[in-house]
Amino acid sequence: MRLFRSVTLLLILLFGASTDLFCADQFVVVLDAGHGGKDPGAVNGKAQEKNINLNVALKVGKLIEENCKDVKVIYTRKSDTFIELSKRADIANKADADLFISIHTNSATNKSAYGAETFLLGVEENRTSANFNVAIAENKAILYESDYETTYAGYDPNSAESQIIFEFMQNEHQKESLKFASIVQNRLVNTAQRHNRGVHQAGFLVLWRSAMPSILIELGFISNANDMKYMTSQKGMDELSQSIYLAFNEYLTETRNGQNKTASVVMESKPQTEVITAGIPVFKVQFLTSKTVLGKKDSRLSGLSDVEYYKDNGLYKYTCGATTDYNKIQATKKEVNKKYKDAFIVAFLGEKRISIDEARRLAGKN
Repeated sequence: MRLFRSVTLLLILLFGASTDLFCADQFVVVLDAGHGGKDPGAVNGKAQEKNINLNVALKVGKLIEENCKDVKVIYTRKSDTFIELSKRADIANKADADLFISIHTNSATNKSAYGAETFLLGVEENRTSANFNVAIAENKAILYESDYETTYAGYDPNSAESQIIFEFMQNEHQKESLKFASIVQNRLVNTAQRHNRGVHQAGFLVLWRSAMPSILIELGFISNANDMKYMTSQKGMDELSQSIYLAFNEYLTETRNGQNKTASVVMESKPQTEVITAGIPVFKVQFLTSKTVLGKKDSRLSGLSDVEYYKDNGLYKYTCGATTDYNKIQATKKEVNKKYKDAFIVAFLGEKRISIDEARRLAGKN
């Protein structure tokens, strides 16, 4: 069964093949294409964020609709129209949605900034000005709305101090949001081959009122020439939308079955790829050491999910099954041990490898 699912997902990845295998009954997902209409979002020449967001959102929705017949897809917009931020969350809440995905495109004054990152609502303990700036830039969409001061409780998108309103928010869906954000980021890095900027928390108004697991995806930087060329190309839009779709499928499978990742797709390895960078330890199973980088089709990597490697003392050490859940990594280790008897669990905090005991303590698993 595991091999069948692995082959099925690989076919989806390569050919967009249709399957209803992983679809759950009456699951509702809301796809939110950021900005629109009079609000172009970030702009670089003729390229506008609102168009990139919409193109990818529509493609993601089409993949879900074609392959998951029992999943209901709702769009906050399907054309170049302006939708207020508060109304986007209202659409999801009124639909009693199970998942909210807001798709955006990043921008920076530093044109060398590039890569994809995924956010959930909140404020990181080790906050950075970069995360503040991303949220503030996206929140400025409310300036196109009338009476936004009343609608958003006095929030001022031109003031970093306004982010304090998110400091005290307790989101009951934070754990699920983090899980889904991690899966999405992993897919963007391994499937679409995007530079990994990690998973973070920040104060996004579009996520503020959503009453379900919710994330915001920054596909790449429109201010970066290479990122912009990729995101506006057919290849880029296809790969980005497929990455989000596969992440949705994976999350849906886990949610439905209450199990660890049941699907295995061999992914191209990436150096020092961390699923979570928001001060949360990540557990992985280390199974192989090599003097050279292995090809993604190498038979030694077959049948393993989330394959990555990191370089240590001149050697390439391969891991799989990245997760923040220690119980899940133990289950993954048992499966990997069937092929690699000496495989063992390792832990990372950001790019630094730490002891299992320290990781469990940081994760509150003592």
